[in-house]
This record gives sequence, C-alpha cells and structure tokens, in this order.
Amino acid sequence: MLDNYDNKILKLLQADGRMTITDLSDQIGLSKTPCLNRVKKLENKGYIRGYRAVINHDLVDDNHIAFVQIKMDDTKTQALNAFNAAINEIPEVVQCHMIASHFDYLLKVRTNNMESYRKVLGEKISALPHVQNSSTFVVMEEVKSYI
Repeated sequence: MLDNYDNKILKLLQADGRMTITDLSDQIGLSKTPCLNRVKKLENKGYIRGYRAVINHDLVDDNHIAFVQIKMDDTKTQALNAFNAAINEIPEVVQCHMIASHFDYLLKVRTNNMESYRKVLGEKISALPHVQNSSTFVVMEEVKSYI
C-alpha cells in the first residue's frame, strides 16, 4: 500500500525521472537514505517500471500522429492474444489499448508523414491477425503529452 511519501515520489519522478535523490528527498521531506530506500522499493515492486527520455518529435521527424480504432473479427482469447503479440512488433504503434466500446482496440501511431502512415496502416496494421476494419483519426496538434 502506498503512503503519501510514495505518492509524492511517483509524482515527482514522473515529472523528472533524472531528479537526484538529494532533490527528491528535499522535496518530499525525508532524508536521502529513506528516500532512496523508498525509490528502490517502488522499483522492485513494479510501481516504477523504468525511466525514459521525453523526445522532441518535431526534431526526430516522427510528429505525424494518428489514432486508429480497430474492430476485430473475433474476440475470443486466442484471437486477442494473437493480435496482442503481433502489435508489439510494429514500432510505429506507440500505444495500444483494448477498449470497451463499439470497437476493440485504440492505437496511437507515430510516423513521419501521411504517406508513411498510409504504408504502416496498409502493410502492417491491416495485416494483423483478426483485424476486420479500422478507422483513422489524424491529430492536427498535440496539445499535451507525457510520451
């Protein structure tokens, strides 16, 4: 069970994963050793799964974002497992969520431009196991993102 210190640690590290233990301990009001022990506990118990860099996608030229709704032709466990395994092989799909709606999955896809997106959709996403159809929503402007 998480207490207030643990929740503060998670919030601060989510905002700045490179924060030093000294800065972290100062901000939550604990000395360095107990703070470090809590961070290690949160890592070991899986609350903190890793640390990542936040990329400026405008500079690396993958700032074309599309959200894709996927409707499956089969939603039995075996079909869902096959889709789940295959979607992880498509690097352009940066997020994939199973949804309780009139469609089954929602994907966030990052590519260079519309042409490269169309190729990913046609050659990779549409070829995934049990995909019946898809609908695409192109992002006009990314207003807020943590990834």
